[in-house]
Amino acid sequence: MEKKGFISKYWLKYTDRAGYKKYKWELANYKSNEFASFLTSYAQLNTPAKIKRLADINHQINFNHSGNAGDIIYALPTIKKIAETVNVPTNLYLRPNQPLMIAADKTHPLGNVMLNEKMIKMLEPLLSSQPYIHEYGTLTNESIDIDLDYFRAGLVPQDKGNIAHWCAYITGVNPVLWQKWLTVEPNLSFKDDVVIARSERYRNILINYKFLKNYDRLKFIGVESEYKDIRKQIPHIEWIQVTDFLQMAQIIAGCKFFIGNQSFPFSIAEALKVPRILEVSLEVINVIPEGENGYDFLFQDHFESLVKELYNK
Repeated sequence: MEKKGFISKYWLKYTDRAGYKKYKWELANYKSNEFASFLTSYAQLNTPAKIKRLADINHQINFNHSGNAGDIIYALPTIKKIAETVNVPTNLYLRPNQPLMIAADKTHPLGNVMLNEKMIKMLEPLLSSQPYIHEYGTLTNESIDIDLDYFRAGLVPQDKGNIAHWCAYITGVNPVLWQKWLTVEPNLSFKDDVVIARSERYRNILINYKFLKNYDRLKFIGVESEYKDIRKQIPHIEWIQVTDFLQMAQIIAGCKFFIGNQSFPFSIAEALKVPRILEVSLEVINVIPEGENGYDFLFQDHFESLVKELYNK
């Protein structure tokens, strides 16, 4: 369930009383289920020593994840750190079609599920090419050693902090977040371009992108509805469509710099440590740029200043 921030909650309360009552019921039910899940699944909590024993016994470590694509990218530093310490093959299996805990979110690109088969296939070229992932695919009957979904069992706050720590908290592993954890060949045909992604979720209501119409060589990556929306503010921006997420990562790796909000494309930029600017949501601050070339902002003046600085480099 995506918990609403202060502004969204009270806007819903005063504009849609029935919707607000439904949200309050779902929130109470969600918290109850979270706590029950935590109590019944405590055995899934891992430690480095337990992970080492599993590796010694099974001669491999199998991970499972069923969350949003961005959550999977932010889980990779933990997988990478474990792979470097156990010295056995580490495999990642994704579980599709797990429902969102709240009624269908109209702004979520996958509707009422967190992950589907199409997304798993689009992730495959990118994730399969990473040296710390031995096997990758859809979960069938594989035995799972580390369930990375356990952070959803409760007690790990998901509306604050840093998403990249969620899987670290349930494994006891401290990932290296200030260094890049994705390796791709940059597409240098975008070396003079500013690449932008702005999802309909996690927008900062204080921010607009209209000033960017004064800049050239702007490219947009994202779904069609997002592209049509941003064109209202930046009419000349060009939409770049990708066939898979390796292609997206290569474009981001090769661009002049990247601008995005707390969405999947920013997770790629963060993992690559390219020059990147993050639009921070006022309501849910759970993405934090770490390491070199990372910038974030809450206010319009700072946004415009950062863009000017990076554009003129």
